[in-house]
Amino acid sequence: MKPSKKNPKSSKKKTCIGVLTAGGDSPGLNAAIRAIGKTAIGKGWNVIGFRDGFLGMLEDRWVELKKEDLANILTVGGTVLGTSRLKPHRMETPKGPVDVRDKLVATYKRHKLTALVCIGGGGTHKNALKLAEKGLNIVTLPKTIDNDVAHTDSTIGFATALEIATDAIDRLHSTAHSHHRIILAEIMGHRAGWLAMGAGLAGGADVILVPEIPYDVNKIAAAIKRRVARGTKFSIVAVAEGARSIEDTRAYEAARQAGKSATNAAQKRIAKTVIAKLDADHEDNIFRLARQLNTLTGLDSRVSILGYIQRGGTPSHRDRLLGTRLGATCVEMIADGKFGIMVGVDGDRITTTPISKVAGNLKTLPPDHPLIRSARHLGTNLGD
Repeated sequence: MKPSKKNPKSSKKKTCIGVLTAGGDSPGLNAAIRAIGKTAIGKGWNVIGFRDGFLGMLEDRWVELKKEDLANILTVGGTVLGTSRLKPHRMETPKGPVDVRDKLVATYKRHKLTALVCIGGGGTHKNALKLAEKGLNIVTLPKTIDNDVAHTDSTIGFATALEIATDAIDRLHSTAHSHHRIILAEIMGHRAGWLAMGAGLAGGADVILVPEIPYDVNKIAAAIKRRVARGTKFSIVAVAEGARSIEDTRAYEAARQAGKSATNAAQKRIAKTVIAKLDADHEDNIFRLARQLNTLTGLDSRVSILGYIQRGGTPSHRDRLLGTRLGATCVEMIADGKFGIMVGVDGDRITTTPISKVAGNLKTLPPDHPLIRSARHLGTNLGD
């Protein structure tokens, strides 16, 4: 796939669409790119991909996607186009944030695009909406291993990450059992616990902690001690990286509300400082939790952070199929002149939702969700 220096020769005669991937990488992105490209080329259209997300579009770094470029990428992890986290309406510079959307609009017009397909998570949908407000024809696809994009049952990358996290918990059982330890496995999910809850249940974790349910360390310790009393001297704790204790949750919410109700700049700065400190301390939460459980239970506690392993490697068949279905459908939407929408899924049914309803709308685990109900029925401790 070689970078192009000029617009495709036939771009004036053919429909031309652009595609980019933004935010964190996820397994299944290349399946979506492949489906978009092959479906569009099958219609006689030209397709160009922007390198490194919105940053590449800003700098007009692009490549024409041809059939040969789309071959053999279905099983490849990550994104062949690259990605970045640039916010077009608020690009950070040494002199402060700058709105560069007009430059992206100029790139869009220079290539005579009919539409731009943006594949990404929550931040990407906010960016896409900001570009749509500038008059661009945008269609989005939901991607994130956190599965927290609203108005879709599943996002590209979630199924693969769920398999990886479940496999990790499976493997941690043997060490925890052999050494009579508590092992805390940190699983991705800053604001939503879909991945931790799913992997914890599938992997048979004894405790599952998610952002939606503030935890009490004493209740976790009590549950582990009950296991010990029954003769089970080890426990697996699946912890979403965004899980917080009841105390930290209260402090965070108080600071957030203080920031909202602040009447002057000084009060807002104080609230932001408190939130920043809580966020910084939050990175050490799992280690602090491990030390607390060690003290309260007398069992050796260790931490295993899965990190970026969860979103790497070969995409599962589910993510390949999801990426393929969403990618092919979004081209059909463009052919029908339907823009300003996200293409998602509801069960086995493809859905479309206005981007305005998706952007800024986080999908969290409802307290009565079947996953949470199942965990409680099984006796899994959720920290509350």
